Amino acid sequence: MTMTNYCDAMADVFRTAFAEDPNFTIMGNEVFGIGPQRHQFEPLQAEFADRIYYPPISEASYTALAAGAAMCGHRMFLHIGVASFAYPALSSIANEIATAYFSSGGRIKVPMVIHLNHGIVMGTGSQHSESPQPIFWNTPGLELVVPSCAYDAKGLMRTAIKSDNPTVIFTHGLLYGTEDEVPDEDYEIPFGVAAIKRGGADVTLVATSLTVSVALEAAEKLAADGIDVEVIDPRTLVPLDKESILSSVAKTGRLVIADEARLSCGVASEISAIVAEEGFKHLRAPIVRAARPDAPVSAAPEHEAAVKPTPDKIMDAVYKVLN
Repeated sequence: MTMTNYCDAMADVFRTAFAEDPNFTIMGNEVFGIGPQRHQFEPLQAEFADRIYYPPISEASYTALAAGAAMCGHRMFLHIGVASFAYPALSSIANEIATAYFSSGGRIKVPMVIHLNHGIVMGTGSQHSESPQPIFWNTPGLELVVPSCAYDAKGLMRTAIKSDNPTVIFTHGLLYGTEDEVPDEDYEIPFGVAAIKRGGADVTLVATSLTVSVALEAAEKLAADGIDVEVIDPRTLVPLDKESILSSVAKTGRLVIADEARLSCGVASEISAIVAEEGFKHLRAPIVRAARPDAPVSAAPEHEAAVKPTPDKIMDAVYKVLN
């Protein structure tokens, strides 16, 4: 085990994929963003220049190109970048990539990963602050992955690259410099298996991506007040580990969901609906969501702070379910 940051964990997966599969290809610009971690991609560029393509900035065009390459046998890693930049490519993603296997009766596989940077990242404005996980969750045929730490980024991304199904991986730019212990050897984390980040008996708190660390901070503060919060990270939305969430709610009787997607029709809304339908008998209080309001995000720090989930907002939600 080595202390490794999020981007180095991803780079390890890329290096293994290049070595294992001569058809593995990366397409896209600034795979590790434009922050201080961007230079961690440079050794890969030098070593595998013939299999890393920087297309013109036309997301609709190069997404269609990557989809066609995947259908013809290449194992593609498509980096679109900022999540909202995928909107021009939604036609290819929803109408072709997500449906090819089903529409062809299983004859056409699309082994590709679509990589999107989501979330509010320090003054980048409304066009760069989206968390559109719900849009893709409502597109059957896609697997959805939301790694919250370097360990999960390495294991989940390796599973995604080896999958024959199209997978969308949402990473958060504020996680890129974070470190945790990561095995040096290759490993895979199966989709649909949640991580219990913190055990607890009073309230179940479900969070994803960057919000997992925010939820853990809130749980530590609540512990000082004698409130025992169980924090669950689903790690993947499709497939979703409903059993772990429902089992925790059966134990605690209370549920809070914290997520950076918007409140209406969002990640928190879908998980709330699942628990209301399948675990209502266990609830001792109404479910509370700590999610982004239904409003665009400006570049103003005050506005960002007002709309994103924070430890204080999550603590308020927990106090609410506890009355």
